[in-house]
Amino acid sequence: DRKLTLIIEKSVIERAELFAKNTGRSLSEIIENYLVKITQEEDINNLTPKLKKIVGAVSLPVDFSEEEELRSALEKKHL
Repeated sequence: DRKLTLIIEKSVIERAELFAKNTGRSLSEIIENYLVKITQEEDINNLTPKLKKIVGAVSLPVDFSEEEELRSALEKKHL
């Protein structure tokens, strides 16, 4: 591991720290995961130009379960 110094607007840092706290992750972990995602060239090259523009725009929690979310959405819709 290596230390990285970034200059980021204060309000962005505050929102990011709150997001990290609410998702039970560290800010370093979130930033590292983002950098890993955007630097995976093989995945990026297979995307359409429109999708390339939004890569990284959505970040899901580490414990996100697509199956649970789908089940929850269907229950809300049909119950």
